[in-house]
Amino acid sequence: MNIVIIKYNAGNIYSVDNALKRLGLEPEITADSEKILAADKVIFPGQGEASSTMQYLREHKMDRLIKELKQPVFGICIGMQLMCRYSEENQTECLSIFDTEVKQFIPERHEDKVPHMGWNAIYDTKSELFKGFSKEEFVYFVHSYYVPVNPFTAATSDYILPFSAALQRDNFFATQFHPEKSGTVGERILRNFLELKP
Repeated sequence: MNIVIIKYNAGNIYSVDNALKRLGLEPEITADSEKILAADKVIFPGQGEASSTMQYLREHKMDRLIKELKQPVFGICIGMQLMCRYSEENQTECLSIFDTEVKQFIPERHEDKVPHMGWNAIYDTKSELFKGFSKEEFVYFVHSYYVPVNPFTAATSDYILPFSAALQRDNFFATQFHPEKSGTVGERILRNFLELKP
């Protein structure tokens, strides 16, 4: 199987690479549009800041490329947020794959810390990504911005308020949490993605 991890100016690429290698795969990290278009599966990972990352994608014409992909695509963390229409992080226009906004967490109580960091439960899972899930599972989050629950929500979590832990539309899948840092649950999600039919 030909797996590509999109290389761009956001972190966390190598932890995804290592997670896939633990599953016995040899993904290619590349910004080459022909290789990305030819891949069986594409992963769009990242940790970073929305406006500078979108600027980089536009300058390298990767914004149009990502939207045109027909194979299964998996956005992780900032990758998921950039797939939305707009982010409150520096008022950034994003890719509009998911017609929804990214909002900033506003603490409501003293114990509400931002960023939301650590293990949290996901529930109401509704995607092939979560095949075999029958109850709440715990996954690892690190984020200061969130996507509200919306028609594309494929899993929900709670921190300050309910938010989208995952999104799906057609061949585009995305998680706010980091499956590559979520132990055996994360491995199962990655495996489910890799087993998706084109």
